[in-house]
Amino acid sequence: MSSSRSEPMAWQWDLTWSLFEYHAERLEAADFLWEPAPLCWTMRRQAAGGWVPDWADTEPDPVPVPTVAWLTWHIGWWLSVSADHVAGRTPRERAEIVWPGPGDPAVAWLRGLREEWSGAVAGLTEADLDRTAPFPWAHDPEHTIAHMLAWVNAELMKNVAEIGQLRLLRAASAR
Repeated sequence: MSSSRSEPMAWQWDLTWSLFEYHAERLEAADFLWEPAPLCWTMRRQAAGGWVPDWADTEPDPVPVPTVAWLTWHIGWWLSVSADHVAGRTPRERAEIVWPGPGDPAVAWLRGLREEWSGAVAGLTEADLDRTAPFPWAHDPEHTIAHMLAWVNAELMKNVAEIGQLRLLRAASAR
């Protein structure tokens, strides 16, 4: 991203991604499907071999605790759709987001999506940042592409913190 307004967002994205890498380098395949509580959202293996996320169109109460698997799928979903919107492509549907499985496949997939996102935002101009955001607010004129970039950063921060907390809890409970 070359615009001066976007430089702090790019810096924040890189900083937050480095926190993801810190945890990703320490994750074990078994961490992904570990369920820390009776009420969890995770990824479910299908008979055909693929994975499907637990999902509800209306957030349940209480909110289920997400697993690392679910969180990595969730990052992949919103990051894919966000990149599609910024690049001007037809956004993928949630069901089209294919989670590759626990461990190294999920981490490699997210690293690839990071590159896709970075490529999509690299050429944004000041005028682009001021355009109405198509996602996640469905063309609400109160939110711009700059807001969308800030939202992506906030969503990544939240999800990375959740992944880190789950990794630490699992490691501490194994002692």
